[in-house]
Amino acid sequence: MPDEKLARAIRSKIRRDIFHILYKKQRVSVHEVAEQLNITESSASKHLKLLYDLGFLNFEREHPEKYYFLKFKELKQFFKIYDSVVKLMKK
Repeated sequence: MPDEKLARAIRSKIRRDIFHILYKKQRVSVHEVAEQLNITESSASKHLKLLYDLGFLNFEREHPEKYYFLKFKELKQFFKIYDSVVKLMKK
């Protein structure tokens, strides 16, 4: 089941990009994700909620914004390795 959740989470390029943003930053708002990925806030919100529902993210509310962050420090390590592999494959 956990591997199915991860597969679903990284199936979408937008969600992979969100993970990449969260790997680089500690936390992000819906607005920041939408702006960085050039998508609507509605779309960013939908992807962030899915990642939250799958158990990969937590959030904290600082009115009026919600700030999302990676739930597990191991996810940062995973995406550090993922980022390195992607860079190698581009060479």
